[in-house]
Amino acid sequence: MLKSFLKRLRHIWHLVRRLSGDDAYERYLEHHMAFHANVLDAPPALSRKEFYKLWQANKWQGIKRCC
Repeated sequence: MLKSFLKRLRHIWHLVRRLSGDDAYERYLEHHMAFHANVLDAPPALSRKEFYKLWQANKWQGIKRCC
């Protein structure tokens, strides 16, 4: 019973991280390894700091209002 509770709690925690964007860097690294690791001239993966700086710049770029 405790194991199933912990499993559900862990699943909920992963969902919260996904919805909040907290796991964005880990997903970026998975994507980079899957699609760019075998390419000879692929750029290296961004550092965590570079990634979040670019992510925030893209997120807040442009007009963000309804009217």
